[in-house]
Amino acid sequence: MDYNGYFVYMLRCSDHSLYTGFTTNIARRLAVHESGKGAKYTRGRGPFILEMVIQFESKTEALQAEYAIKQMTKQEKEQFILERKKTNEAAKEL
Repeated sequence: MDYNGYFVYMLRCSDHSLYTGFTTNIARRLAVHESGKGAKYTRGRGPFILEMVIQFESKTEALQAEYAIKQMTKQEKEQFILERKKTNEAAKEL
């Protein structure tokens, strides 16, 4: 994904925990996480599954969304991921 914009993403770590982050380049950021040089939380927790990516027009919107997601419980995050996947599947059928 080399689109312009700001992204909030969620990774599922090998221990099944979820990591939420912000970036302007998804491919580069995933490579950094996989190399073990990403966020301190993700070091040693790979390999990762990219569960979700949301694109925003502004940095402010993206950072606000990242903060809101980070305030959720794990159960709320799992539900959020599930709902977004259902929405994406429904959109593909149109």
